[in-house]
Amino acid sequence: MTPVELSRTVLRAVRRAVDVGELSVSVPVSAGVSPPGPGGRGDYATNVALRLAGPAGLPALEVAEILRSHIGDDPGVADVTVTGPGFLNITLGGGAAAALVDEVLTQGARYGYGDALAGQVVELRVPYDTRAEVVADTLVRIVATQGGRAEVLHAEPVNLRPVPAPEDPAPLGADAARWALLHPASHDGSRISADHLLQRESNPLFRVRYAHSRTRALRRNAAALGIVGRPGNDVQLFDAGDEDGADRPRTGTDLLTALAEYPHVLRLAATHRAPDRLARHLVVVADALLLFQHLVLPLGDEKPSAAHRARLALAEAAGTVLAGGLSLLGISAPEYL
Repeated sequence: MTPVELSRTVLRAVRRAVDVGELSVSVPVSAGVSPPGPGGRGDYATNVALRLAGPAGLPALEVAEILRSHIGDDPGVADVTVTGPGFLNITLGGGAAAALVDEVLTQGARYGYGDALAGQVVELRVPYDTRAEVVADTLVRIVATQGGRAEVLHAEPVNLRPVPAPEDPAPLGADAARWALLHPASHDGSRISADHLLQRESNPLFRVRYAHSRTRALRRNAAALGIVGRPGNDVQLFDAGDEDGADRPRTGTDLLTALAEYPHVLRLAATHRAPDRLARHLVVVADALLLFQHLVLPLGDEKPSAAHRARLALAEAAGTVLAGGLSLLGISAPEYL
Protein backbone atom coordinates (compact mmCIF):
# COMPACT_ATOMS: atom_id res chain seq x y z
CA MET A 1 0.00 0.00 0.00
CA THR A 2 1.46 3.35 -1.06
CA PRO A 3 1.17 6.55 1.04
CA VAL A 4 -1.44 7.85 -1.42
CA GLU A 5 -3.52 4.69 -1.01
CA LEU A 6 -3.15 4.82 2.77
CA SER A 7 -4.32 8.44 2.74
CA ARG A 8 -7.44 7.32 0.88
CA THR A 9 -7.93 4.57 3.46
CA VAL A 10 -7.84 7.17 6.25
CA LEU A 11 -10.39 9.32 4.43
CA ARG A 12 -12.67 6.30 3.93
CA ALA A 13 -12.42 5.66 7.68
CA VAL A 14 -13.55 9.23 8.40
CA ARG A 15 -16.43 8.81 5.95
CA ARG A 16 -17.51 5.57 7.62
CA ALA A 17 -17.48 7.20 11.06
CA VAL A 18 -19.62 10.04 9.71
CA ASP A 19 -22.00 7.59 7.98
CA VAL A 20 -22.72 5.69 11.19
CA GLY A 21 -23.09 8.85 13.25
CA GLU A 22 -19.92 8.48 15.33
CA LEU A 23 -18.54 11.80 14.05
CA SER A 24 -20.32 14.93 12.88
CA VAL A 25 -17.77 16.61 10.63
CA SER A 26 -17.14 17.39 6.99
CA VAL A 27 -14.87 14.77 5.45
CA PRO A 28 -11.59 16.52 4.61
CA VAL A 29 -10.28 16.48 1.06
CA SER A 30 -6.93 15.04 2.16
CA ALA A 31 -5.34 13.18 5.05
CA GLY A 32 -1.57 13.37 5.22
CA VAL A 33 0.43 10.30 6.23
CA SER A 34 4.17 10.20 6.94
CA PRO A 35 6.71 8.07 8.78
CA PRO A 36 6.07 8.29 12.54
CA GLY A 37 8.08 10.76 14.56
CA PRO A 38 9.73 10.26 17.95
CA GLY A 39 7.49 8.17 20.20
CA GLY A 40 5.53 6.83 17.26
CA ARG A 41 5.41 3.32 15.93
CA GLY A 42 4.42 1.35 12.86
CA ASP A 43 4.98 2.30 9.23
CA TYR A 44 3.03 5.58 8.98
CA ALA A 45 1.31 8.12 11.19
CA THR A 46 -1.45 10.66 10.60
CA ASN A 47 -2.68 13.65 12.59
CA VAL A 48 -6.19 13.56 11.12
CA ALA A 49 -7.77 13.04 14.56
CA LEU A 50 -6.12 16.21 15.84
CA ARG A 51 -7.44 18.14 12.83
CA LEU A 52 -11.00 16.86 13.29
CA ALA A 53 -11.22 17.22 17.08
CA GLY A 54 -12.29 20.88 16.99
CA PRO A 55 -14.99 20.54 14.29
CA ALA A 56 -16.26 17.34 15.96
CA GLY A 57 -16.41 18.95 19.40
CA LEU A 58 -14.58 15.94 20.89
CA PRO A 59 -11.14 15.35 22.42
CA ALA A 60 -8.58 14.31 19.84
CA LEU A 61 -7.96 11.02 21.66
CA GLU A 62 -11.66 10.14 21.41
CA VAL A 63 -11.70 10.96 17.69
CA ALA A 64 -8.58 8.83 17.23
CA GLU A 65 -10.19 5.86 18.98
CA ILE A 66 -13.26 6.17 16.74
CA LEU A 67 -11.13 6.20 13.60
CA ARG A 68 -8.77 3.48 14.78
CA SER A 69 -11.24 0.62 14.30
CA HIS A 70 -12.38 1.87 10.89
CA ILE A 71 -8.81 2.18 9.59
CA GLY A 72 -8.05 -1.27 10.97
CA ASP A 73 -10.85 -2.77 8.85
CA ASP A 74 -8.84 -2.14 5.67
CA PRO A 75 -7.33 -5.33 4.23
CA GLY A 76 -3.92 -3.72 3.85
CA VAL A 77 -3.65 -2.63 7.48
CA ALA A 78 -2.29 -4.97 10.15
CA ASP A 79 -2.51 -2.71 13.23
CA VAL A 80 -3.46 0.79 14.33
CA THR A 81 -2.41 2.37 17.62
CA VAL A 82 -2.93 5.79 19.17
CA THR A 83 0.03 7.71 20.61
CA GLY A 84 0.63 11.13 22.11
CA PRO A 85 -2.27 13.61 21.99
CA GLY A 86 -4.07 11.67 19.24
CA PHE A 87 -1.72 10.52 16.49
CA LEU A 88 -2.83 7.39 14.64
CA ASN A 89 0.08 5.03 14.00
CA ILE A 90 -0.52 2.50 11.23
CA THR A 91 1.28 -0.77 10.57
CA LEU A 92 0.75 -2.22 7.12
CA GLY A 93 -0.11 -5.90 6.82
CA GLY A 94 1.73 -8.55 4.88
CA GLY A 95 -0.97 -11.25 4.95
CA ALA A 96 -4.09 -9.12 5.07
CA ALA A 97 -5.14 -9.75 1.47
CA ALA A 98 -5.01 -13.52 1.84
CA ALA A 99 -6.89 -13.35 5.15
CA LEU A 100 -9.69 -11.27 3.65
CA VAL A 101 -10.12 -13.50 0.60
CA ASP A 102 -10.08 -16.60 2.80
CA GLU A 103 -12.75 -15.04 5.03
CA VAL A 104 -15.03 -14.30 2.07
CA LEU A 105 -14.62 -17.75 0.54
CA THR A 106 -15.06 -19.50 3.90
CA GLN A 107 -18.20 -17.60 4.88
CA GLY A 108 -19.65 -17.66 1.38
CA ALA A 109 -23.07 -16.05 1.06
CA ARG A 110 -22.99 -15.13 4.76
CA TYR A 111 -19.93 -12.91 4.40
CA GLY A 112 -20.75 -9.49 5.80
CA TYR A 113 -23.42 -10.72 8.20
CA GLY A 114 -23.28 -9.18 11.66
CA ASP A 115 -25.21 -8.44 14.84
CA ALA A 116 -25.88 -4.70 14.58
CA LEU A 117 -29.64 -5.36 14.93
CA ALA A 118 -29.46 -8.53 17.02
CA GLY A 119 -32.75 -9.26 18.75
CA GLN A 120 -34.51 -6.23 17.29
CA VAL A 121 -37.88 -6.31 15.57
CA VAL A 122 -38.07 -3.66 12.85
CA GLU A 123 -41.55 -2.59 11.80
CA LEU A 124 -41.76 -1.45 8.19
CA ARG A 125 -45.10 0.33 7.78
CA VAL A 126 -45.63 0.95 4.09
CA PRO A 127 -48.35 2.29 1.79
CA TYR A 128 -49.98 0.17 -0.89
CA ASP A 129 -47.40 1.02 -3.55
CA THR A 130 -45.23 -1.18 -5.75
CA ARG A 131 -41.92 0.49 -4.98
CA ALA A 132 -42.57 0.64 -1.25
CA GLU A 133 -43.43 -3.06 -1.19
CA VAL A 134 -40.30 -4.02 -3.16
CA VAL A 135 -38.08 -1.93 -0.87
CA ALA A 136 -39.70 -3.46 2.21
CA ASP A 137 -39.39 -7.00 0.84
CA THR A 138 -35.68 -6.39 0.25
CA LEU A 139 -35.17 -4.89 3.70
CA VAL A 140 -36.58 -8.03 5.31
CA ARG A 141 -33.55 -9.93 3.98
CA ILE A 142 -31.03 -7.14 4.61
CA VAL A 143 -32.18 -6.61 8.22
CA ALA A 144 -31.84 -10.35 8.78
CA THR A 145 -28.15 -10.17 7.82
CA GLN A 146 -27.62 -8.04 10.93
CA GLY A 147 -29.51 -10.33 13.30
CA GLY A 148 -32.80 -8.41 13.22
CA ARG A 149 -36.30 -9.36 12.10
CA ALA A 150 -38.33 -7.02 9.89
CA GLU A 151 -42.13 -7.10 9.79
CA VAL A 152 -43.94 -5.48 6.85
CA LEU A 153 -47.25 -3.84 7.70
CA HIS A 154 -49.76 -1.81 5.71
CA ALA A 155 -50.55 0.54 8.57
CA GLU A 156 -50.43 4.15 9.66
CA PRO A 157 -48.37 6.02 10.40
CA VAL A 158 -46.21 5.03 7.43
CA ASN A 159 -42.46 5.00 8.19
CA LEU A 160 -41.17 3.79 4.82
CA ARG A 161 -42.43 5.78 1.84
CA PRO A 162 -40.04 5.85 -1.13
CA VAL A 163 -40.94 8.12 -4.02
CA PRO A 164 -43.44 6.07 -6.09
CA ALA A 165 -42.38 4.76 -9.49
CA PRO A 166 -43.70 6.89 -12.36
CA GLU A 167 -45.14 3.80 -14.07
CA ASP A 168 -45.50 0.07 -13.72
CA PRO A 169 -41.99 -1.53 -13.87
CA ALA A 170 -43.32 -5.04 -14.57
CA PRO A 171 -42.69 -4.91 -18.38
CA LEU A 172 -38.94 -4.73 -17.60
CA GLY A 173 -39.01 -8.23 -16.14
CA ALA A 174 -38.40 -9.18 -12.52
CA ASP A 175 -34.65 -8.48 -12.27
CA ALA A 176 -34.54 -5.17 -14.12
CA ALA A 177 -37.74 -3.99 -12.43
CA ARG A 178 -36.31 -4.60 -8.96
CA TRP A 179 -33.05 -2.88 -9.87
CA ALA A 180 -34.91 0.14 -11.25
CA LEU A 181 -36.79 0.48 -7.94
CA LEU A 182 -33.92 -0.32 -5.56
CA HIS A 183 -30.83 1.32 -7.09
CA PRO A 184 -31.96 4.95 -6.54
CA ALA A 185 -32.19 6.24 -2.98
CA SER A 186 -35.73 6.12 -1.61
CA HIS A 187 -36.01 9.92 -1.66
CA ASP A 188 -35.07 9.96 -5.35
CA GLY A 189 -37.39 9.13 -8.18
CA SER A 190 -36.92 5.85 -10.02
CA ARG A 191 -36.45 5.64 -13.78
CA ILE A 192 -38.54 3.01 -15.53
CA SER A 193 -36.75 2.63 -18.83
CA ALA A 194 -35.63 -0.05 -21.27
CA ASP A 195 -32.08 1.19 -20.58
CA HIS A 196 -32.09 -1.26 -17.67
CA LEU A 197 -32.24 -4.09 -20.22
CA LEU A 198 -29.30 -2.97 -22.35
CA GLN A 199 -26.20 -5.16 -22.32
CA ARG A 200 -23.84 -2.19 -22.30
CA GLU A 201 -21.33 -0.69 -19.90
CA SER A 202 -23.66 2.27 -19.40
CA ASN A 203 -26.13 -0.03 -17.62
CA PRO A 204 -25.03 -0.61 -13.97
CA LEU A 205 -27.23 -3.70 -13.62
CA PHE A 206 -25.58 -5.28 -16.65
CA ARG A 207 -22.11 -4.50 -15.26
CA VAL A 208 -22.91 -6.15 -11.94
CA ARG A 209 -24.41 -9.30 -13.45
CA TYR A 210 -21.74 -9.46 -16.16
CA ALA A 211 -18.98 -9.12 -13.57
CA HIS A 212 -20.46 -12.05 -11.66
CA SER A 213 -20.59 -14.17 -14.82
CA ARG A 214 -16.96 -13.24 -15.56
CA THR A 215 -15.85 -14.61 -12.18
CA ARG A 216 -17.51 -17.91 -13.08
CA ALA A 217 -15.89 -17.89 -16.52
CA LEU A 218 -12.47 -17.27 -14.95
CA ARG A 219 -12.96 -20.28 -12.70
CA ARG A 220 -13.94 -22.46 -15.66
CA ASN A 221 -10.98 -21.28 -17.73
CA ALA A 222 -8.64 -21.75 -14.78
CA ALA A 223 -9.86 -25.32 -14.32
CA ALA A 224 -9.01 -26.00 -17.96
CA LEU A 225 -5.46 -24.82 -17.21
CA GLY A 226 -5.26 -26.85 -14.03
CA ILE A 227 -5.26 -23.76 -11.79
CA VAL A 228 -7.15 -23.74 -8.49
CA GLY A 229 -7.66 -20.51 -6.56
CA ARG A 230 -5.74 -20.15 -3.32
CA PRO A 231 -5.81 -17.02 -1.15
CA GLY A 232 -2.52 -15.16 -1.26
CA ASN A 233 -1.07 -11.66 -1.16
CA ASP A 234 0.24 -11.28 -4.72
CA VAL A 235 -2.88 -9.52 -5.97
CA GLN A 236 -2.06 -5.79 -5.86
CA LEU A 237 -1.30 -5.27 -9.54
CA PHE A 238 -1.14 -2.24 -11.76
CA ASP A 239 -3.66 -2.15 -14.56
CA ALA A 240 -2.66 -3.69 -17.87
CA GLY A 241 -1.29 -1.51 -20.65
CA ASP A 242 1.44 0.40 -18.80
CA GLU A 243 4.87 -1.18 -18.60
CA ASP A 244 6.00 0.47 -15.39
CA GLY A 245 2.54 0.92 -13.89
CA ALA A 246 3.12 4.61 -13.20
CA ASP A 247 -0.01 6.56 -12.33
CA ARG A 248 -2.25 3.57 -13.07
CA PRO A 249 -4.96 2.25 -10.74
CA ARG A 250 -3.91 -0.67 -8.57
CA THR A 251 -6.86 -2.86 -9.44
CA GLY A 252 -6.11 -5.60 -6.94
CA THR A 253 -6.13 -3.07 -4.13
CA ASP A 254 -9.35 -1.50 -5.43
CA LEU A 255 -11.09 -4.88 -5.43
CA LEU A 256 -9.78 -5.84 -1.99
CA THR A 257 -11.00 -2.53 -0.59
CA ALA A 258 -14.45 -3.00 -2.13
CA LEU A 259 -14.73 -6.48 -0.60
CA ALA A 260 -13.51 -5.27 2.78
CA GLU A 261 -16.14 -2.50 2.82
CA TYR A 262 -19.03 -4.87 2.03
CA PRO A 263 -19.87 -5.73 5.69
CA HIS A 264 -19.93 -2.02 6.53
CA VAL A 265 -22.26 -1.35 3.59
CA LEU A 266 -24.60 -4.15 4.71
CA ARG A 267 -24.75 -2.65 8.21
CA LEU A 268 -25.61 0.78 6.81
CA ALA A 269 -28.20 -0.65 4.43
CA ALA A 270 -29.89 -2.42 7.34
CA THR A 271 -29.69 0.30 9.97
CA HIS A 272 -30.59 3.15 7.59
CA ARG A 273 -33.30 1.12 5.78
CA ALA A 274 -31.45 1.86 2.53
CA PRO A 275 -31.09 -1.04 0.07
CA ASP A 276 -29.77 1.46 -2.49
CA ARG A 277 -26.49 1.51 -0.53
CA LEU A 278 -26.07 -2.19 -1.25
CA ALA A 279 -27.02 -1.82 -4.92
CA ARG A 280 -24.53 1.00 -5.45
CA HIS A 281 -21.75 -0.88 -3.68
CA LEU A 282 -22.26 -3.90 -5.92
CA VAL A 283 -21.51 -1.57 -8.84
CA VAL A 284 -18.23 -0.60 -7.11
CA VAL A 285 -17.29 -4.27 -6.66
CA ALA A 286 -18.24 -5.06 -10.27
CA ASP A 287 -16.23 -2.19 -11.74
CA ALA A 288 -13.14 -3.18 -9.72
CA LEU A 289 -13.50 -6.80 -10.85
CA LEU A 290 -13.91 -5.86 -14.49
CA LEU A 291 -10.61 -3.94 -14.35
CA PHE A 292 -8.89 -6.77 -12.53
CA GLN A 293 -10.18 -9.72 -14.61
CA HIS A 294 -7.58 -9.42 -17.39
CA LEU A 295 -4.74 -9.92 -14.90
CA VAL A 296 -6.00 -13.14 -13.30
CA LEU A 297 -4.93 -15.94 -15.67
CA PRO A 298 -1.59 -16.47 -17.45
CA LEU A 299 -1.15 -14.64 -20.73
CA GLY A 300 0.55 -16.16 -23.77
CA ASP A 301 3.42 -18.44 -22.76
CA GLU A 302 3.31 -17.31 -19.14
CA LYS A 303 3.46 -20.22 -16.69
CA PRO A 304 0.81 -20.57 -13.97
CA SER A 305 2.15 -19.45 -10.61
CA ALA A 306 1.15 -18.87 -7.01
CA ALA A 307 0.30 -15.30 -8.03
CA HIS A 308 -2.29 -16.54 -10.52
CA ARG A 309 -3.84 -18.78 -7.87
CA ALA A 310 -4.06 -15.81 -5.49
CA ARG A 311 -5.64 -13.58 -8.12
CA LEU A 312 -8.12 -16.30 -9.06
CA ALA A 313 -9.13 -16.66 -5.41
CA LEU A 314 -9.69 -12.89 -5.22
CA ALA A 315 -11.87 -12.99 -8.34
CA GLU A 316 -13.85 -15.89 -6.86
CA ALA A 317 -14.34 -13.90 -3.64
CA ALA A 318 -15.69 -11.01 -5.71
CA GLY A 319 -18.13 -13.40 -7.38
CA THR A 320 -19.26 -14.58 -3.95
CA VAL A 321 -20.00 -11.03 -2.83
CA LEU A 322 -21.77 -10.13 -6.08
CA ALA A 323 -23.95 -13.24 -5.94
CA GLY A 324 -24.77 -12.70 -2.28
CA GLY A 325 -25.61 -9.03 -2.74
CA LEU A 326 -27.80 -9.66 -5.78
CA SER A 327 -29.63 -12.39 -3.87
CA LEU A 328 -30.40 -9.96 -1.03
CA LEU A 329 -31.84 -7.57 -3.62
CA GLY A 330 -33.96 -10.40 -5.03
CA ILE A 331 -32.08 -10.35 -8.37
CA SER A 332 -30.62 -13.39 -10.11
CA ALA A 333 -26.86 -13.83 -10.63
CA PRO A 334 -26.41 -15.79 -13.88
CA GLU A 335 -23.45 -18.09 -14.52
CA TYR A 336 -23.45 -17.07 -18.17
CA LEU A 337 -24.36 -13.69 -19.65
